[in-house]
Amino acid sequence: MADIYDGAFRTILSDCRKLVIPVINEIFGETYTGEEEIRFFPNEHFLDQQDGADKKRITDTNFTVFGKKPKKYHIECESSLPDGKIMIRLFEYDAQIALDEGEVTEETLTVTFPNTAVLYLRTYKKTPNKMKYVIITPGGTLRYDIPVMKSRTYSLDVIFEKGLLMLIPFYIFSHEKNLSEYNDNGERLVYCTVHISPNDLPEFPSAALASFDDATASPHSAALQMKIHSTPFG
Repeated sequence: MADIYDGAFRTILSDCRKLVIPVINEIFGETYTGEEEIRFFPNEHFLDQQDGADKKRITDTNFTVFGKKPKKYHIECESSLPDGKIMIRLFEYDAQIALDEGEVTEETLTVTFPNTAVLYLRTYKKTPNKMKYVIITPGGTLRYDIPVMKSRTYSLDVIFEKGLLMLIPFYIFSHEKNLSEYNDNGERLVYCTVHISPNDLPEFPSAALASFDDATASPHSAALQMKIHSTPFG
C-alpha cells in the first residue's frame, strides 16, 4: 500500500513540480518565490552490498532548487508507523545521492548531503516532530536534524493560506479514523468535491483541472468543501 502513496507523491512532483516550493519553504524555512528553477535527478540508486550484489533503492525525490545558491533536497513520503527503519533508509539514500555527485580532486573526495525531510501522511503517538543523524567519524562527531512534516496537522484553511496544494490529495487521511463510522451509517463512499478554478491551481495539468467542478469556484480556502455522499448497496 505504501508504494501507492509513494507513486502518487512522485506523480505530483513530476507533473506539478512547482507545488513543492511552498512545501520546501514550510519545512526548511526557506523564502523561495516559486520562480526558481527546479532540476530533478534520477531517483534510482544501487547500493553496494558486502556479498558483492547491488541493492536497488528508489528515493521519493532528489532535486535541486536554484535560488540565490543551489540547494539539493530529498523528501520521503511515509504512511507507516515509525519503527526506526526509515532512518536507515534515509541515510542510505542520502549517502548514495552524495556519492553519485561527489567530486574527487587531488585524492580528496568531497560529498554534499542533501537537505532531507520526511512527510508523514499518518500521525501516530510515536511520530516524532524531528529526526536526527549522529555521524561519528575519526575527525569528530556530526549531528543534525531531519525535519518532519505531518500532513494531518494542516487544515484546509492552512493548506490554502500557505499554498501547500501538494497536500490536497492526501487530505483524506484526516478522515481515515472516521471511515468505519461512515460505513456503519450506511455511507459507502467518502470523497472530496473540489470547487476550484484554474487560477487557483495554475500548476496542475489541464486534464486534472477538467475534472473539477468550478461552478462555485472561489480563490479562497473555503472553496474546497468536503462532502460526504452515500452510495447504498446493490
